[in-house]
Amino acid sequence: MQVMATYRICLIEGDGIGHEVIPATRRVLDAAGFSAEYVHAEAGYEYFLDHGTSVPQATYDAVENTHATLFGAATSPSGEKPAGFSGAIRHLRQKYGLYANVRPTKTRPVPGAYENVDLVIVRENTQGLYVEQERRYGDTAIADTVITKGASERIGKFAADLAMKRGKRLTVVHKANVLPVTQGLFLNTILDHAATVDGLNTGTMIVDNAAMQLVRNPQQFDVMVMTNMFGDILSDLAAGLVGGLGIAASGNVGDKFGIFESVHGSAPDIAGQGISNPTATILAAVLMLDHIGDHETARRIDAAVNKVMVEGPRTRDLGGTAGTEEFTNAVIAALA
Repeated sequence: MQVMATYRICLIEGDGIGHEVIPATRRVLDAAGFSAEYVHAEAGYEYFLDHGTSVPQATYDAVENTHATLFGAATSPSGEKPAGFSGAIRHLRQKYGLYANVRPTKTRPVPGAYENVDLVIVRENTQGLYVEQERRYGDTAIADTVITKGASERIGKFAADLAMKRGKRLTVVHKANVLPVTQGLFLNTILDHAATVDGLNTGTMIVDNAAMQLVRNPQQFDVMVMTNMFGDILSDLAAGLVGGLGIAASGNVGDKFGIFESVHGSAPDIAGQGISNPTATILAAVLMLDHIGDHETARRIDAAVNKVMVEGPRTRDLGGTAGTEEFTNAVIAALA
């Protein structure tokens, strides 16, 4: 008798090394005994070049009819973008109201990592400068930033709830000293909500000081919440403290849907060579498992990754020589 899978998961490889790290991660999930039916879907710049859209209808259907989505990597060309192009992951965030971008930063046993770091950056994922409302008048270029009270309340509540499940410390990162209207609205709205949460220790920090403090003393932070661009930048900085983007995972979470991805890009310079580090995508799958409630499998995979980081082999970005397959095989062996 055939046993029905417990979950349905959408897999989107995307661009570049996404075609390598998603299959590697699925192998790890299978080895861990995760009970899932997988639905493969397409999105990204490569798909746009062939079909004129970055996200086809079939992908919307897959996202909407599965428990969660695991996304590999997306290319977003710099400079002037082709007519009609919209970055796949940004588009999916907007379409499905994935307002919280959750990026954990935790010390891993890799060379050069800071010790005892365990923080989460919560990035408002739908507004700020990333609404992509730009225009040019001759030699002058202007970009709008959009901050609303409703979106600020929503992300503030999400961050406060997360902080209460962790160390009960929340830091609101801002630039209200220079931008009192937009950043001030974001800051004050979150502070108003935080004041209603019993037991929550809330502080504020100007973004440039937050960057310095992350380098000097990241252990002081628990949950940090900030607007879209600040979160994009500071989460990459934080990743650098514990081993780099090769081990940095993130979740895009809304009230109904969740899309989980590595923080790194599509790395076209190494795509197809079999040397990409799948750790970030494997750890994104760990976030996905926690999101859908399979905490036991999440902990087993997380522990297996740590075991391989201690005993090897490590990938090139972490000072080793292992390729994607060798590293994945080692994680699978550690699971056993």
